[in-house]
Amino acid sequence: MSKKFSFWIWGTIITQLLTAVFHSVSFFVKPEAKNDTEKQLIDLMTSYKQDMGMGFNRSMGELVTGLSISFTLICLFGALLNWTMKRKNIAADTWKAVLQVQLFIFGALAAATLVFTFPPPIICTLLIFIFICGAYLSISKNV
Repeated sequence: MSKKFSFWIWGTIITQLLTAVFHSVSFFVKPEAKNDTEKQLIDLMTSYKQDMGMGFNRSMGELVTGLSISFTLICLFGALLNWTMKRKNIAADTWKAVLQVQLFIFGALAAATLVFTFPPPIICTLLIFIFICGAYLSISKNV
C-alpha cells in the first residue's frame, strides 16, 4: 500500500480509537447540577421511568447510556477492524469495499451528530469521516 494510504488509514484508526476513549469517559463521570433546574432535570432523567411497552420501563438516562455505548462500540469496532486489516496486508479491492461501508456508516453518524449533538462529538465524527475519505481516495487510485 502507498504511504498516502498508510497516513490516512492510521489517521482513521487513531481518531476512531480516541473518539471511543473520549466518549467512554462519560460512563465514569456523573453530571453535577449547577442550579435547581439542572438538579430537577438530572433527577428526572435518572429516576423517572416511562412504560415503553412489553414490560420495559426505562429512564431517559438509561436510553442515553444505551445510545452512548453504541456510539463508543461502533468507533471501537471501526478502529479494530481497520487495524486488523492493516496488520494482515489485505488486498486493495477488499480495503475499498470495507471503506465504502465505513464511508456510509460514519458519514451517516457525522450527519446525525451535526444535527443532534454538540461540538466534541461533531468534531470527532467529522475527523473520522475525513480520514476515511482520504483513505478511500488514496486506495481508489491503486485498484
